[in-house]
Amino acid sequence: MNDWQKKSPLDWETYVNKRVKVAADEKNEYEGWVLTVDPVSASVVLANFLENEPVSILVVLGHAVQEVNIMQDADDEMKARLSRIFEPEESKAYSPEELHKMKNDLKKWLETNHIPVTEQGESGRTLCVAGVLTIDPPYSPEECSSSNEIILSRVQ
Repeated sequence: MNDWQKKSPLDWETYVNKRVKVAADEKNEYEGWVLTVDPVSASVVLANFLENEPVSILVVLGHAVQEVNIMQDADDEMKARLSRIFEPEESKAYSPEELHKMKNDLKKWLETNHIPVTEQGESGRTLCVAGVLTIDPPYSPEECSSSNEIILSRVQ
């Protein structure tokens, strides 16, 4: 076990939101912003923001880490950028009228294809298909849920 792996999670926390240079086995060096350090494996998760490209994520496995040097602290803008990396993209906000139309269009399509469908919930916003699958607003494949995986995959 190397010195890096012997550190405590509180020690590793001091590296989060810092730009670091990681010296690893076989004379490899990696640079990036520390997103987190895995407390079990001591692996370091680094993020790099490349111009006109999506963010690059690199994991340096804990057993390979020889030394970690802090190069720069993150300013407030960089901290915000780092905290948003794994957040889901903002979903489009639909008006109540758009949601109502989407629900009715889907319900009509299901009924036309002889698939039993009912409305559930206080406001009837959730569609229940054949009593085994529910579809919540905005009525896209990602909003389907069911304990029966076969039916779920066919409806999606």
